[in-house]
Amino acid sequence: MKRGLFVIDYQNDFVDGALGFAGAELLDEKIASKIREYDEGYVWFTRDTHFENYLETREGRNLPVVHCIKGTYGWQVYGETADALNEVNAKAIDKLVFGMDVTDPAIAAVLPETLDEIELVGLVSNICVVSNAVVLQAKYPEATIIVDASCTASFDKELHEKVLDVLAGFQVKIINR
Repeated sequence: MKRGLFVIDYQNDFVDGALGFAGAELLDEKIASKIREYDEGYVWFTRDTHFENYLETREGRNLPVVHCIKGTYGWQVYGETADALNEVNAKAIDKLVFGMDVTDPAIAAVLPETLDEIELVGLVSNICVVSNAVVLQAKYPEATIIVDASCTASFDKELHEKVLDVLAGFQVKIINR
């Protein structure tokens, strides 16, 4: 069975930076542990990636908070999670929008043809985690998609709970809720 763990946007700017929120830092130890214990599969991590022209983009006009500018401290992966990703030689995926573009040759090059099971953790549950769950479900239609609710969060607890229900509605398995 081919398995994959995707750590979505667990970056400084979403934990304690420009778009950080209380409680995001509490996921660090859990995510790092999961990465280190994930010994029978692939591990990837995404980085929300923007540039100096961020405020001129559609996202920037709708969310005018400069964040995750490529190469900055805020763009880097947070804490113990960063160490764990390095230890297992996880593959980086820099994405320019909420969900990764699996047709981009640079992204397609690091993804396998098939996966049987995909697990997602990280931030933010109601934006990038859900977007990437949808993208991965489309790319791997026969894979079991899992979201570990204990390893994801949102700045809005009500939206977090609602998105877990939405994910379950399109056949994503929610664990540790």
